[in-house]
Amino acid sequence: MSTEETGTTDRAVHRRSDRGMRRRSVLKVAAGAAAIGGLGSATSVVHADSPDARLVKPGSYDVIVIGAGYAGVTAARELRARGLRPLILEARNRIGGRAFTSTFWGKRIELGANWFSQDQTLVMRELQRYGVSLVPEGLMPQRAVYPNGTGGFENLDAIEAFTHNDSLLTRLFDGTRTYYPRPLEPLYADAQIRAVDGKSLRDRINELNLSARDERWVSSTTSGYSGGNSADGGLTALGAWWALAGHTPEGWHSLIGQVATSGTNDLLKKILADAQAQIVYDSPATSIADDGRTVTVTVRGGITYSARAAVVAVPANVWKDISFRPGLPQMHAEVAKQGSGVPVCRKFFAKVRGDFGHVSANGPEGFPISALFSYHELPNNEQMMIGFSSDATLDLTNKAKVTETVQLMLPQAEIRDIKAHDWGKDPYARGGWALRRPGQLTRHMPAVQQPHGRIAFANDGIASGWVGFIDGAIETGIRAATQTVSRF
Repeated sequence: MSTEETGTTDRAVHRRSDRGMRRRSVLKVAAGAAAIGGLGSATSVVHADSPDARLVKPGSYDVIVIGAGYAGVTAARELRARGLRPLILEARNRIGGRAFTSTFWGKRIELGANWFSQDQTLVMRELQRYGVSLVPEGLMPQRAVYPNGTGGFENLDAIEAFTHNDSLLTRLFDGTRTYYPRPLEPLYADAQIRAVDGKSLRDRINELNLSARDERWVSSTTSGYSGGNSADGGLTALGAWWALAGHTPEGWHSLIGQVATSGTNDLLKKILADAQAQIVYDSPATSIADDGRTVTVTVRGGITYSARAAVVAVPANVWKDISFRPGLPQMHAEVAKQGSGVPVCRKFFAKVRGDFGHVSANGPEGFPISALFSYHELPNNEQMMIGFSSDATLDLTNKAKVTETVQLMLPQAEIRDIKAHDWGKDPYARGGWALRRPGQLTRHMPAVQQPHGRIAFANDGIASGWVGFIDGAIETGIRAATQTVSRF
């Protein structure tokens, strides 16, 4: 997307001298690779439209990693730690994948993955390893806006509203202790999980016999996380988040609100520095061929790279855009067709004027904005708000239209500026966070976690634990590296 930013202002140039290569053959970074700034000489980078892209020397790497998000970069680091040399092919001109640090009105913002939790053990291990702290971010809401039972909205005391909503979520997720006694081992209670895995979140809501008002409150949460339609999200998918967070409302709330002190992408840069990987940017994979001895990856423009193994660390929603030879196994092919990331996911930050205090607003299922809440104070009676939309028709570039929509929830609000990313229209994501559909857990796991010949897979959608979170991406990157090492 043309509005993508790296989140840094320096335009560093990294160079690596290769013995026996002429001066003009030195790998150079184009301006778009500035997201890698500060890594030093341990990591070599090259822009795909430079002649230097063809000068990545065969034999200078052992494994090809496709994708420079958390899954791919973690896999690259683990491969390096086991004595293998990774080459990373990245479709974009930046690292991060669906983690996308940028700036807006003097504030660092995250247009993609944002929050960490102490319950995410792999993330916490990485933060401790690199000396990165978690800090709370955002504004404590004084008021909460929720749907009423007749098609409108009500403005409530935040504590009272959250207390009631917690009681509804507790009912929604009643039973998770039975089917998720060990949430990091989702298939442990086999009979119990199979009994409920086919249910959608809408199915579960219908079982609760809620009032019209309460149904709109609960479906505000379930539809928002499902990409707009509660029927698309699996009960066991969202139930896993509840279970992983301790089966309590308190744990659930801890999933949002804590950030890395230096930004989401800064932690990734630290992992990447340890990977000591060569990176080629602007190189989306178009085909991956495994002849049993060598994996050959072709990227846009026809350049090919070959190695003894590869890790495909792109979202499962993108698998269908890559030609695999031989074709994907049945379970992988089904996931590629069905997708795992929510297909419509639009995150935005808005500069908003209005005298309504700090607020958390929640739209009902089908409303253009699923959530909008106060995030930073700004001068002149303005604040920065963060929002999510599952409506592909809402024009987030039209401030007047967004204002009209927001005013249905907050009548005093006026949108002064907005910055957004549409992950569903991003060709290298084709959706937002992963959330399994009904039945996908027991049908596709653990088969979808297995390698296909010399090709291993890693992304947040095939995690055992924190599906849809950076922790899940890290888990799968570690597993893919372990699977790959066995090929050597």
